Amino acid sequence: MIERNRITPPPLPMPSGAAVSVRRKRNRVLLFIILALSATALWTGIWKIEQLVPDAEWFPEEAAPAPPLITGLHPIVLDKQNELIAEAAALGITILITDGFRSIEEQDRIYAQGRTAPGSIVTQAKGGSSYHNYGLAIDFALRTKSGDVIWDMEHDGNGNGKADWMEVVEAAKKLGFTWGGDWEGFPDYPHLQMDFGYSLRKLRSGHYPPLE
Repeated sequence: MIERNRITPPPLPMPSGAAVSVRRKRNRVLLFIILALSATALWTGIWKIEQLVPDAEWFPEEAAPAPPLITGLHPIVLDKQNELIAEAAALGITILITDGFRSIEEQDRIYAQGRTAPGSIVTQAKGGSSYHNYGLAIDFALRTKSGDVIWDMEHDGNGNGKADWMEVVEAAKKLGFTWGGDWEGFPDYPHLQMDFGYSLRKLRSGHYPPLE
């Protein structure tokens, strides 16, 4: 039997001090590059989230100022409401403000309607999730010459060939209100609001538009 020769590789030479130093420097450079790339990816991800989810403000909750005690309409909203009433009257239209500031408790009661309480569903907003809860929204209706309160969006009481309701909406938008009738999914035709660029999340965190 012929025994084959086994070739054993020679031992690797021990790296010199200079080689070890070069290797350590190279490892430090690679580590720095990896950390820099990771930080860039994290920052890019946060930026993309802010673009995709504009409602996700990046502010510490504990830094929120103490919110004012809200018991009525924001002063600017109140002024614009009165201007709207006057402008509608100048068009021969009488409007009635049917709702303004609404407490969170009242909002919860309305939300329960048609769910856990008798009646039809009239809102999709729980307490704290409506601009009414922060005095930044109003609801309106029309009052006819006979004194009836109506929500008829085709009524032309001033006889100018235009729906009174939409004339009021147009005037409200010029004053800075946004109209709930423009909402998709669950339009709220009597609803007008001025959010001043404040999301509900920001309002719930204690931030509030300046009073002046």
